Amino acid sequence: MSFQSPYVLIGLLVVPLLIVAYIAYERRRNSYAARLTNPALLPNLVDRAPGWRRHLPLTILLVALAAMVVGVARPRATISVRREEATVILAIDVSRSMAATDVKPSRLGAARSSANAFLRNVPKKFRVGVISFGSRAVVAVPPTDDRSLVQTALASLQPGEGTALGDAIALAAQLGQRERRSDGTRPPTAVLLISDGTNMGGRTTPQASAQRARSLHVPVYTVMLGTPNGVVEQTLTGGFRQIVRVPTSPTTLRQVAQTTGGQFFTARNDARLKDVYKRLGSRIGHRSETREISDVFAGGSAALLLAGGALSMLWFRRVP
Repeated sequence: MSFQSPYVLIGLLVVPLLIVAYIAYERRRNSYAARLTNPALLPNLVDRAPGWRRHLPLTILLVALAAMVVGVARPRATISVRREEATVILAIDVSRSMAATDVKPSRLGAARSSANAFLRNVPKKFRVGVISFGSRAVVAVPPTDDRSLVQTALASLQPGEGTALGDAIALAAQLGQRERRSDGTRPPTAVLLISDGTNMGGRTTPQASAQRARSLHVPVYTVMLGTPNGVVEQTLTGGFRQIVRVPTSPTTLRQVAQTTGGQFFTARNDARLKDVYKRLGSRIGHRSETREISDVFAGGSAALLLAGGALSMLWFRRVP
């Protein structure tokens, strides 16, 4: 929480001073009463002492005073606000290594099936596009609010060759630039890139593409899918089969996320990937906004003043 007029908070020093003054007053009053009366006779003159009820109205009054001072200081709080519209580009690696089965049914299969969880966690007004990248980056479906088209595009992804990671980031940022609202402004764009991390081929390096995305204010959230022990089988001439190790490589994905202002995630299994999609759906679907909340403190102060006055009138027939 921040304050537009923080110097006003000096007024809070009045509260402890009032507490000290009240305690001093109570001690003086009790001392004065003890000098004029016999304490042993008090139970016969008074039904019962009010106890804690005597101090409650004043306590409420002091809390109301503190809330009033804080309200005058014009506090501002950062809150999470649901976005009305945005563009999300799903960039999915379809290189040969994504056929590895260290994540069931395969890395690509897990990415494809779990993407539906992500789609369920972003607002319906969001436009979602899909890019596949192997030896080159291709638009599988341009940004659309038709979820069935996105699901069809995801289902059609098949493993290929190469990993043009940089080209995929550049293409995703370019797609976001083309999106426009009805008033001509560009809605916020985010990229969700899923890969096992290795960059092989392409015309643009991931670092250059990340810098470009950053200049366009397009954060890239990267998900590394797979384990260090992943392997794929390759059929050679003559029917021989070769086993190729395809370990994950997080360095490039982590750097891309850091450069663009996104976040890097790891998903070693399908359940973890679904959790990542859910969290990202919530993160991308909301934005942080700073709002003044003086009215909250003003309303609370007024309610406390009314409550304190009502209790004082009810119990003692007087105003605190």
